[in-house]
Amino acid sequence: MRRLGTGIGWRPEIAEAVERMPGIDWVEVVAENVCPGHLPEGLRRLRERGVTVVPHGVSLGLGGAERPDAGRLTALAERAEALGAPLVTEHIAFVRAGGALTASPRLEAGHLLPGPRTRDALDVLCENVRIAQDALPVPLAVENIAALFSWPDEELTEGQFLYELADRTGVRLLIDVANLHTNHVNRGEDPAEALAGLPLEAIAYVHVAGGVERDGVWHDSHAHPVPDAVLGILADLASRAAPPGVLLERDENFPEPAELERELAAIREVVESGGRVGARARPVPSARPVPSARTDDTGDTGDTGDTGDMNRPDDTADVRARQRLGVAQAAVLSSLVAGTPLPEGFDRARMGVQARALAAKRADVVAKVAPELPVLLGASYRKSFLEYARTRPLGGGYRRDALDFAGFLLDGERAGVPRRELREWWLDRSGPAPRGRVARAARRVLSRRA
Repeated sequence: MRRLGTGIGWRPEIAEAVERMPGIDWVEVVAENVCPGHLPEGLRRLRERGVTVVPHGVSLGLGGAERPDAGRLTALAERAEALGAPLVTEHIAFVRAGGALTASPRLEAGHLLPGPRTRDALDVLCENVRIAQDALPVPLAVENIAALFSWPDEELTEGQFLYELADRTGVRLLIDVANLHTNHVNRGEDPAEALAGLPLEAIAYVHVAGGVERDGVWHDSHAHPVPDAVLGILADLASRAAPPGVLLERDENFPEPAELERELAAIREVVESGGRVGARARPVPSARPVPSARTDDTGDTGDTGDTGDMNRPDDTADVRARQRLGVAQAAVLSSLVAGTPLPEGFDRARMGVQARALAAKRADVVAKVAPELPVLLGASYRKSFLEYARTRPLGGGYRRDALDFAGFLLDGERAGVPRRELREWWLDRSGPAPRGRVARAARRVLSRRA
């Protein structure tokens, strides 16, 4: 595997600072945020200096019940080629559910959600990964995700699930140690046990990030400093094998460049010391789990080692497995974004936290794609949006969501809503061509408040 070194997530807000940072060997960019024909100047300059750029996808939904969308795969391939990337990465997650496979409305999560660690889910994921591998011009690595909730009746641990995925598909692994910490706090999963079960030779690189704990729940925010506990898990990993690359993720609340450089230095020191630095925060290792094995009806188990196709399980997901997984994921997602009853066996409190987190993230994204709405609505924006989102799931993208939210506010008498300006905004955005009145409407509202 190509050695990457120490890197940082490239974001427009810190582009200039990243260019000036010493010791940056590579950067990672959200694939959906770049256009192959119009790369940001900062990225182009980094590439010209020989800095490696890796596209990191967030929308494929490889852990979903449906086959990966051909258009999304083509777009990811185009970005890999435009960036001259040595590999591309995605997530072991589902981001949408429903549709033709389940004869139910299609729903979008707007976020990475955990699938169940079951045999059905593993079979589907393996086939989806193979489809993606065939469509991409460079190797694929997939990332373990952070989760706020657990599925009932899971059949595999995190380590077993990832071990067998890599064994059956040959896919590389992007191990996020911050996500292992999140799952330790939220789901009681031992990060040392997960690391002990991994095929370390399959690791492509490692993510490190910060988060925050609220009311006993850890939120993988990428907006806070890296805590000692996460550095401890990184130390554990580095003591087992030298990762080819390590990358600091930061998506919001960007600190001064000097603070980012200090975090990068701490990460580099842990890796270069082979995990000796940070050992005080290191989790107590657990015994290595037995590699995942398939059990037939007689109770015999088969070796999952790399001993040839004759000992491998069938990697073709049965249509019925996709349907079973699809029905389960649609029920879960519908309960989170459309207010339908929660499926049996799930923790109601944790699912409530997840539902609120999804709605809050959706409100934040809509505020970014339609910044006039928070200006027009002022302090009532978030409360009004959360009321709207409670029973109106995301379906047609965030720009459509902004229009639907405005329509929701206009459909009825609500105190404090600037109806005239909001209607001007809606007409401007929903028509075949902009009428150029959006900014003026927002300015009128601001001038009245001044």
